[in-house]
Amino acid sequence: MAYIPKNATWYIAELVIECNVEGNPHNVIHVNIVLVRASSPEEAFEKAEELGYESNDTYLNPKNQTVTFTYRGLRDLNVIHDELEHGAELMFEEKIGICESKLQQMLTPKSQLAIFRPLEPIDPSKPDYSSKEIMNEVAKRMGGDVG
Repeated sequence: MAYIPKNATWYIAELVIECNVEGNPHNVIHVNIVLVRASSPEEAFEKAEELGYESNDTYLNPKNQTVTFTYRGLRDLNVIHDELEHGAELMFEEKIGICESKLQQMLTPKSQLAIFRPLEPIDPSKPDYSSKEIMNEVAKRMGGDVG
């Protein structure tokens, strides 16, 4: 078993959630990275699984297609060694023997970081897993109609 500090209370779980939209042949996979508070690795596993199963959901999209989210399992579960505070290390990867060109490929310019990328128009060929109920509420508040 991995090294777990005696006072460890936080873990990071990577939940794999599959989304299927009725009539669309393409699924959508989300890997949700969540914090789990637990007093042991076993408890962290149980709580992470519970969070995953809470993601299961079914609803209609604005086109009246059934959207189904299904928790498929954990991709990973790690302990957080540090106290949660600014600068705390949450996870790390180790790579050995990386040449300069490969190292440069690992770096992302600020403008391409997810938080700074501009929103892109919605591709109509992608599965629409938006909630009809939520989109109708948005339209109502904005004075429009979704359909």
